[in-house]
Amino acid sequence: MHAIAEVLLALLAAAGLLALGWVLMGRLVSPSAGGGAVYAVVPASGGGEHLEQDVKGLLWLRGGEPARFTIVIADNGLDPAGRAVAAALLAESTGLVICPGERLGAYLLGK
Repeated sequence: MHAIAEVLLALLAAAGLLALGWVLMGRLVSPSAGGGAVYAVVPASGGGEHLEQDVKGLLWLRGGEPARFTIVIADNGLDPAGRAVAAALLAESTGLVICPGERLGAYLLGK
């Protein structure tokens, strides 16, 4: 019985160390509030085939408290169906913008 308790305690300790490492690594690599602006750019064209999945993944990532960034959809020739997908994403989320692909550099520089 004593051996089972030791194994359980060792597993709990390992899980705790893994969770602590996960949290510390997340803090280390996520953008902080004191730094400059951080952007995640999603290039989109055509019907926006993977646009919704890409943006939803970034929104999930941004759901954590330390991750603060603006998601920019770079419109590189979206057709009406792709624009409808982008408009639906804009309507349901904050911190999300659409920028024409040719103006992306100026947008990121704040001009």
